[in-house]
Amino acid sequence: MRITLAAAGLAGLLVLTACGSGGDETASGPAALRMTVWTGNAEHLDLLNAIAADYLKTHKDVASIKFDTLPLENYTTTLTTQMAGGNAPDLAWILENSAPDFVGSGALAPLDNLVKPEEFAPATTKLWQRDGKLYAYPFSTSPFGVFVNEDLLKQAGQKVPKAGWTWEQAVETAAAVNAKTGKAGLVVRDFDYKGWDNLATVWGGWGAEAWSEDGRTCGFTKPEMVEAMTFLHKAIFEKKALPGPGTTADFFAGEAAMTITQISRASLLKDATFTWDLIPLPTGPKGGYSVIGQAGVGVVKKSPNAAKAADFLAFLSNPDNAGKLGQFFPPPRTPLLTADGLGKSNPLLKPEQLQQVVIDGIANGRVKPNHAGQAELAQTVRAGLDPLWQPGADVAKTLAGVCAAIQPMLAK
Repeated sequence: MRITLAAAGLAGLLVLTACGSGGDETASGPAALRMTVWTGNAEHLDLLNAIAADYLKTHKDVASIKFDTLPLENYTTTLTTQMAGGNAPDLAWILENSAPDFVGSGALAPLDNLVKPEEFAPATTKLWQRDGKLYAYPFSTSPFGVFVNEDLLKQAGQKVPKAGWTWEQAVETAAAVNAKTGKAGLVVRDFDYKGWDNLATVWGGWGAEAWSEDGRTCGFTKPEMVEAMTFLHKAIFEKKALPGPGTTADFFAGEAAMTITQISRASLLKDATFTWDLIPLPTGPKGGYSVIGQAGVGVVKKSPNAAKAADFLAFLSNPDNAGKLGQFFPPPRTPLLTADGLGKSNPLLKPEQLQQVVIDGIANGRVKPNHAGQAELAQTVRAGLDPLWQPGADVAKTLAGVCAAIQPMLAK
């Protein structure tokens, strides 16, 4: 019988994939390790391959290490299908929205071999722990900031924003850019009217949450969320501050004045033809805030090479390599979370940018929405929000519909 994500659900599917034995006792000869990743960025992969090559020089029991890129839009579905179909990787890059399912299912091996886990910043490990054990290394803990095209703002007669700016100022500036230049004002990267959890970078300014801290109560009908989404709807459809549905604009190609994203994208500005800055998210009615995107790397419990995979992960995550990876993926180790430390691997970013957006963001931020059964929840929320993305939509009614659809899932 074929097990599918839709039939079994992510959590149930992972429980099934966790069954059975794993470990090196079933493997013979040098191991060929495979780690699934979502990134196809050449610079990311070059760095990962360079670290793997260093490891292979001194570990003759591992023949090769392959980084297998799976498309981001269906990354988790593809990964779990591989795991259920007997083609599980040895290590897997796991996104924060599916962390509760992976960690809670038993599909991952506990990481007892990582050196000095006490060095991890507390905020970085919460998602990846169960019963006091770490099940995935918090590979990337990356707060969102706003990249700004200073030249385009000046062309539109707008002042370049600085830390402490407000959402009202952000929208007014973005609307002016669109009106005067025809280019996009502000882009929430990777949202595209599908990736709704990226809107946490907006509604966080109102203190809104998709669901309660314990995950059992829908937050879409709370006054803070209604106010935030009403503000966003007006910004899109009345003020034209954000590109509407069906319209794309790439900040890094000079097509937008501002974009909300993470420092891993900074490498796209290496050959930029415009002057740019990186600043914290605008403040909202509830003041300043930070939103964090996270990813962990775990060892798949059923892997016949689980012990060797865990040893490579310890190498990948040691202070030296974590520092190198900090160019794209801010590390969880507190000693490395300094402007000087991050600056060594992020030459394009200034110490002030790293301090305000990354270091302060990790210290004070909240991780993007995540919940057990996230795959089904995410699809249901996305479908529930679809009526919102048109002029004249009834915001409160639409959000009430979202809660009506997901509250039974949350209450389980």
